[in-house]
Amino acid sequence: MTSTPDAIHVVGGGLAGSEASLQLARFGLPVVLHEMRPLRQTPAHRSEHLAEIVCSNSLKSTDPATASGLFKEELARLGCRLLAIAREHAVPAGSALAVDRERFAAAVTERIAAEPLVEVRREEVDAPEPPGTGTWLLATGPLTSASLQRQIERLAGGAGLHFFDAIAPTVTRESLDMSRFYRATRYDRGEADYLNAPLDEPTYRRLREELLAAEKADLHDFDRDALFPGCQPIEEIAASGPESLAFGPLRPVGLQDPRQREQPHAVVQLRQENREGSLYGLVGFQTRLKWGEQKRIFRLIPGLAEAEFVRLGQMHRNFYVDTPRVLTPRFALRSAPRIHLAGQITGVEGYVESIASGLLVAWLLAAERHGLELPPWPATTLLGALNQGYLFDTTSPRLSPMNVNFGLLPPAPRRARGRRERRLAQRDRSLRDLEAFLAQAAVRRLLAAGARR
Repeated sequence: MTSTPDAIHVVGGGLAGSEASLQLARFGLPVVLHEMRPLRQTPAHRSEHLAEIVCSNSLKSTDPATASGLFKEELARLGCRLLAIAREHAVPAGSALAVDRERFAAAVTERIAAEPLVEVRREEVDAPEPPGTGTWLLATGPLTSASLQRQIERLAGGAGLHFFDAIAPTVTRESLDMSRFYRATRYDRGEADYLNAPLDEPTYRRLREELLAAEKADLHDFDRDALFPGCQPIEEIAASGPESLAFGPLRPVGLQDPRQREQPHAVVQLRQENREGSLYGLVGFQTRLKWGEQKRIFRLIPGLAEAEFVRLGQMHRNFYVDTPRVLTPRFALRSAPRIHLAGQITGVEGYVESIASGLLVAWLLAAERHGLELPPWPATTLLGALNQGYLFDTTSPRLSPMNVNFGLLPPAPRRARGRRERRLAQRDRSLRDLEAFLAQAAVRRLLAAGARR
């Protein structure tokens, strides 16, 4: 494959790759966008259009008191290209932004085709060129081709790659009834970092019965790879025997409740998922139950009656890298610094999150080309909190993909009476800090480079 040394090669014409290409062109940089469709289709895509949305047509809420609404406001102030196109092709969806999928993808394809600095090559990239031959941005998503996966595995040293999502739900700490938990680690080994919810036998029996009766999500054809034993869905474990959970992920041995004399029949453990301690994951609760069923059933666990779920469990094929251990903060492979990654392959989850990842990495690459050093993205913004906070947080031994949510942000800067008021306070701070970021000298010079086009 012929490389163009002065161009940035973007591999993958999905949401992240399309946004990155348009952002790079915005800053006056030549781009070669490689997309293998329609020469080779994926199991999920149906058309040859760029930025094809393959599942729901919803880009979630526009309510300013929601994380999705705030995220869209942040991206709009940064000049996000795909978000603007989405609004041009919106369909009625109440307080959500939903799009006509075919018109949206066609419009993005036309916009990129009309951009003189972007050359689209319909070809499969088996491997990026050696690092000395140019700058590459891989935005191939969770369905990255097997040959390119092997090359990334080679460059990453065979470590930190995940081929399956086996994800347990995550909840916000502020939504938990902390009076129902006690802190302990099994056999008092190490710090008491886990929250423990004891279950008596009747509660345990009801939880198991609900898991057995619950509706499960259908698997797509491209999701049918076998999972290794350690990633079995909790409902499958429950089906293997009446006490399988109590002898498995809910094993109470070594987790004595200091408030009780007798050992609980079972214990549900919650593990801290970020440095701030605002997010906790349900240990061992990876599942393929339908999302509504998860909320209903898991709220039966003591302390979770009012739980706010910022991520629900899922199990499907999904290729992504363990970002904090494989990538630099500039989203470059540690062993090949000219090769960068963006989109779902980095561990972000969701349409708008993928678009935002493409934007952020494109800004980093554009600044580098213009000899500029951007200041850190504010940790009080969802863009910064997700992409330069959560993704590089090593609190958990294994990165799990994440959507934007208020649990990623520092607490509200002032006391507020209700959740909506707290969210709006966080929103105001986010947008204020984003404007301060945009006023920084290096950022102004980068934007000026784009304005000169």
